[in-house]
Amino acid sequence: MTQFFLFVGVGMCALVLLCLYRATYGPTVLNRAAGISAIGTKTLIILLLMGVIYDRIDMFIDISMVYALLNFIGCVVLAKYLETTGEVSC
Repeated sequence: MTQFFLFVGVGMCALVLLCLYRATYGPTVLNRAAGISAIGTKTLIILLLMGVIYDRIDMFIDISMVYALLNFIGCVVLAKYLETTGEVSC
């Protein structure tokens, strides 16, 4: 079972690279913000998979919850910044 979770983790790392491409070369600011948010979400999944692989899921759940909170706050701050600068109109 560990081999399966390791394979899924490597696949998620490949998906993070695709999201990194979108965050770097996105045509608009909103595409870049969505890419960054997707990277954060995939990182959470990778952290939880590491917890299952190392048999320390309780510790990695705590770490991933803090990371999810930071990711959410970062997305809200970015949205507020884009709204106040006028780069994205409602």
